[in-house]
Amino acid sequence: MNALAENKTVLAHNDFFEILRNVEYKRLDTHKQVYLDFTGGNLYAKSQILEHQDLLINNILGNPHSTNPTSQLSTKLVEESRQKVIDYFNAEDYYCIFTQNASNALKIVGESYPFNEKSHFLLLADNHNSVNGIRQFCLSKGGKVTYAPIYYQDLRMDENFVMEKLQESENFENKLFAFPAQSNVSGVKHDLSWIKKAQDLGWDVLLDAAAFVPTNQLDLKEVKPDFVCVSFYKIFGYPTGIGCLLVNKEKFKKLQKPWFAGGTVSLVSVNAIHHFLINNHERFEDGTLNYLDIPAVKIGLDYIENIGIQRINERVASLRKYLFEKLESLQHDNGRKLIQIFGPKDHQNLGGTIILGFYNQEGVRYEFEQIEEMANQHNISLRSGCFCNPGIDEVNNCLTDNELATYYSSHEQGDYKDMIKFLGKMRGATRISVGIATTKNDIDKLMNFMRELLNK
Repeated sequence: MNALAENKTVLAHNDFFEILRNVEYKRLDTHKQVYLDFTGGNLYAKSQILEHQDLLINNILGNPHSTNPTSQLSTKLVEESRQKVIDYFNAEDYYCIFTQNASNALKIVGESYPFNEKSHFLLLADNHNSVNGIRQFCLSKGGKVTYAPIYYQDLRMDENFVMEKLQESENFENKLFAFPAQSNVSGVKHDLSWIKKAQDLGWDVLLDAAAFVPTNQLDLKEVKPDFVCVSFYKIFGYPTGIGCLLVNKEKFKKLQKPWFAGGTVSLVSVNAIHHFLINNHERFEDGTLNYLDIPAVKIGLDYIENIGIQRINERVASLRKYLFEKLESLQHDNGRKLIQIFGPKDHQNLGGTIILGFYNQEGVRYEFEQIEEMANQHNISLRSGCFCNPGIDEVNNCLTDNELATYYSSHEQGDYKDMIKFLGKMRGATRISVGIATTKNDIDKLMNFMRELLNK
């Protein structure tokens, strides 16, 4: 077996994050766990839980849809979190709508955007399925849907092609352009200057910021998308089940809510069959908010601010580089590479994510499920599959339009296993993602696991 090449990367702010790991995330070492799925979900800090626990133990919180003392306190805490979100993203020009998650935020845009037969929905092939799903709202109203493809070599976009597609819709109205600030699979950061360029051509812009904001500052005074979705557990781990939709106030009334629920209306009549929707964020906050957990959003954002998002960014960038260099050095005795890294081979404009395939010494690729199962035995948490991003998966595995059309035309139902059997082509990959609690020791343990796969 070839020895691993010496790694020259210096991990940013190492002393700070080693101490942070010992104070806030010591449970990882107590349970001998290596957690490398930060894109899937961040880890909460011990102090977040203790502060939220203290808040709940020492206060009485009631349903906020009232004016009694317990209700008023809940309302106060919810609104403090809402204001914290607005301040954190510099989003004074936006309404902050609390949602169940980023997917729910995207669904609000999809079902409320005024799609019709003169609509055009443009999106990147690199998008989460919760964005892909919006196409069904557009298609159901007779609108047009267009995808901008991804380069196979580095999983980046051809900006000229994107601009060409943006310029093709002069005869359409209600044009919506959606893209992720950062890919949830490749970690590629897409160009935020597209927002203004698209808007100048008459497009509304939906920005999926879920994978971007855990390690990057999003300043909504600098870039001004019309709609932004965020999931808070991806930023600071706790609580789950809360996200938000940030809507530019100038575009708020363009979202035409197709129904109403408790908490979203100022007046409803049964006999007159009429209603008035509330004219602010409450219009889209159906029913009773998660008023016990929303205060934890402020706690989480305070925690991230105290560390510093730029410090987190620099740390994660250095961890990814260290990991990349280690991975590149893994070779079987016969010279074959153990892994293939999909996407960028540089370190420019990337998040803390690497996706890869594993190969034995004969060059035969392991099924991604095999890799995850073996990693599980070493208490290593990776992510495998297609990561709810079929565009990247289809590009990585060279699935042609004709092959995909043949499969779907001959099946009423199926899954990726069935498609693999039908097409005789691999699907899926393994995703490794580093984050705030990752240490050099975690990556070294991962490499020890991978060395066990050499020459098998």
